Amino acid sequence: MATVRSPSRSLVVLALLTSVACSGPSSGAPDPSSPALVKAARAITPEGLLQHIQDLAADSMEGRGPGTLGGKEATTYLQQQFQALGLEPGNPDGTWFQEVDLIGYTSHPSATITARGSNVALAYPADYVADSRHDRREVEVDGSGIVFVGYGVEAPEYGWDDYKGVDVRGKTILMLVNDPPVRAADDTSQLDTTMFKGRAMTYYGRWTYKYEEASRRGAAAAIIIHETGPAGYPYSVVRGSWSVEQFDVPSAEAENRVAVEGWMTLDKARELFEAAGADFDSLHAAARTRDFKPVMLDAKASFDVKVDVRRVKSENVVAKVEGTSMKDQYVIYTAHWDHLGRDTTLQGDQIYNGALDNASGCAALLEIAKAYTELPTPPGRSILFLSVTSEEKGLLGSKYYAEHPLYPLEETAADINMDAMNQWGRTKDMTVIGLGNSTLDDVITRVLAADGRVVRPDAEPEKGFYYRSDHFEFAKKGVPALDPTGGVEYLGKPEGWGMQKREEYTENDYHKVSDEVKPDWDLSGMAEDAGILFRVGVLVADQPGMPEWTSGTEFKAIRDSMMAKR
Repeated sequence: MATVRSPSRSLVVLALLTSVACSGPSSGAPDPSSPALVKAARAITPEGLLQHIQDLAADSMEGRGPGTLGGKEATTYLQQQFQALGLEPGNPDGTWFQEVDLIGYTSHPSATITARGSNVALAYPADYVADSRHDRREVEVDGSGIVFVGYGVEAPEYGWDDYKGVDVRGKTILMLVNDPPVRAADDTSQLDTTMFKGRAMTYYGRWTYKYEEASRRGAAAAIIIHETGPAGYPYSVVRGSWSVEQFDVPSAEAENRVAVEGWMTLDKARELFEAAGADFDSLHAAARTRDFKPVMLDAKASFDVKVDVRRVKSENVVAKVEGTSMKDQYVIYTAHWDHLGRDTTLQGDQIYNGALDNASGCAALLEIAKAYTELPTPPGRSILFLSVTSEEKGLLGSKYYAEHPLYPLEETAADINMDAMNQWGRTKDMTVIGLGNSTLDDVITRVLAADGRVVRPDAEPEKGFYYRSDHFEFAKKGVPALDPTGGVEYLGKPEGWGMQKREEYTENDYHKVSDEVKPDWDLSGMAEDAGILFRVGVLVADQPGMPEWTSGTEFKAIRDSMMAKR
């Protein structure tokens, strides 16, 4: 797990980066404290951010769902704002949009589980959620045996196999969320940091991986048992996200996916295990060990998922500032414009406004674009502002761009992602999710240091944030990707206040209709953070060499192979 660099290490990095910056293209890369750069950054204001957030999170946008009128209003708003700033259309065809083909799935599931001949009552969506990503009107799973497969992970590099050769074809598999929390042999109160990155989540812990593995093994249904701590969010988040229309990118491989994907509450899982004559707590503990073997429960599951399927055209919004000496290379800023739309089954407020998630990121995108227009001359590399669709449906807009790039990925220097900015005031620190992954971390460390601030590693690495936003789709393709977020050390606030506010947001507002602009918001810190990211982008755009992944990072080999073929 990455840690904050010691003062001596920071000084060495700062000296090296200063040397690199001063040898930049033509006029040299600017110092992060240069008057021109600082002046341009002042174009980013709390007032400008707030206005964009209010506009994008307005009820008239109806939650910015892809394929809805509200979603179209959001993309039109972004295009008009970029155009008003004097930016160029970002698509080489001269338009402001990259069209993204999607399939929308609205599932209406029913489920029956019997254990030892007795029914285990299941209420949707209170006890479970389920859908099917097959392009069919109805998917059925009839009387499949139920197998508990621990964490549902096969990781050869760790000598870990939760399936142990058991054939799960045609079965319903139940599995735990996150990575196995493997305990150290010499101190069982500590995690073994050599296994699954210790406390930090690996991709094996992501729910997307678990369904992918279930598909590879031919399971009929794959159900994840929800636990708030390991998941990083309450079941209400799963319920809110999965009980509305889901999307995917059309793919010939879709028919090979597991037929039914879903989640079950912890309480209902306990009830099921007890009815099947199994001890959930004992099996949960056993699943944390390498010796765990899958357990066939004395139970069967049936699912009938009726699906409303529709083809949807959505779009990524793309704007550009053309560079100078290296204009055919690109630095990309990303922020997703979509949210969860409107749920007409709710009583009272039905609109998921998504003010923080992610009207705030789009607001920062627009304000950073404004700052670029204040520079005396554009930077060496071109800057692409990419507001993507369908992040909430599985990072689909960024996935589509990464698979259909408008500009070659080997000529893309970096992606800087913004997702849910800081709304509670100024901080001494700024968090980098996945700190230590690439040399982009050194750049942001330098810029923060110029303002007397520090970089901080993710305070909650077990929640797997690095795999949960749009930068990850670029990382998977080898592009160095920076995922910064707000700090936790707030000026004038007591220790722990920042983490408390984060937890309150996760519990009360994340993926809920209450994610709206609040009277107590203080966007001074958001403006400062956006200014940091503006200056980071300029430094990266002007430095002579491309950013690189650090040794041992899973994306380095992909990038090295890509760059060798340039």
